[in-house]
Amino acid sequence: MQLTFLGFGKSDEPKEVWDVDKYTDLTEKFIQKMDLHHLSLLGHSFGGRVIIKLVNRDNLKFKINKLVLIDSAGIRHEPKKTFRQKIYKIAFPMIKKISPKLLNKIKTKVGSADYRNATPMMRDILVKTVNEDLSMLIPNITNATLIIWGENDTATPYSDAEYLNEKIKDSGIVKIENAGHFSFIENPYLVNKVLESFLKN
Repeated sequence: MQLTFLGFGKSDEPKEVWDVDKYTDLTEKFIQKMDLHHLSLLGHSFGGRVIIKLVNRDNLKFKINKLVLIDSAGIRHEPKKTFRQKIYKIAFPMIKKISPKLLNKIKTKVGSADYRNATPMMRDILVKTVNEDLSMLIPNITNATLIIWGENDTATPYSDAEYLNEKIKDSGIVKIENAGHFSFIENPYLVNKVLESFLKN
């Protein structure tokens, strides 16, 4: 069973700028709607961010058994800005007063690939969610957790996997060699074998 978040894939966008909690609310309601009482969760990238939030909630009406975090987001990093980006940031307030359209064009050029390819609504959501650091919630996770990570991931670096493994007591890492942020696509055979082994017990 798979839940597609609003604004992802071919789904409709939210009508307002959502934060991580809104997506977590959606996930919780979906699980209840499906009348699930015991389940394991798997999340890639943003999905991992939502899982971290969900398992930290009190009084859930269902039990979450195991977790699988694949190249998960949730740990905030201060981006390394180029000199041009630093200048743009200083100039942004002034440019916004003169021409909001020009400011949007500049942001599109200096933003990440996800940001450049997103609609205006999803850009605002991306900024809001990416700026939330979930590092302090990770040590609270008590579920058995499998961490699968591409060793060459540049979107969520491998050091994030090591941090998760260090802070989650019942966890283990599987490093996918020669893979990036979509490790499950780049080496589906290995990822499926590992998942089968982890989830069968």
